[in-house]
Amino acid sequence: MSPAWWAWVATRDSLTARLMEAGNGRTFRVRLLEQRLGRPRPDEARAMGLPLDRMAWLREVALCLDGRPWVVARSVAPLAQLRGQRLERLGERSLGSWLFRQPDLERGPIEITATPAPFHPLPGPWGRRSVFRHRRFAVLVQEFFLDAMADELQLPTR
Repeated sequence: MSPAWWAWVATRDSLTARLMEAGNGRTFRVRLLEQRLGRPRPDEARAMGLPLDRMAWLREVALCLDGRPWVVARSVAPLAQLRGQRLERLGERSLGSWLFRQPDLERGPIEITATPAPFHPLPGPWGRRSVFRHRRFAVLVQEFFLDAMADELQLPTR
């Protein structure tokens, strides 16, 4: 991985804040693609330590600058841990804007992949995921950087 991509993929701070900064005045928007209750994919259930048949809150968004998706993201939170979190009310606000305001937030290791997003058709060079924990609440956040972002920021293909 090039150092330019490493700076994006390995960062542990808010991706939303970094995208807004990199957008250099462009309009940032979270586009809600889907939000529902459902069963996580097997790899997501394993990452969360959930039985395969357990239901979860699933949310997919595109992080856009000037209407163009730069990142697609999917979040998975076990239903049993959602009590009081009201994440279904996020709408087109970023999950990161809520997560990074939690003073006791812990982020697990970041897993990196060169596989495209399994939930979205747009191609991109890298993806990452990690589990965030806040008290008894845990959420798996998966973010896939898209070719549009690489083009706009003149990042190498890998």
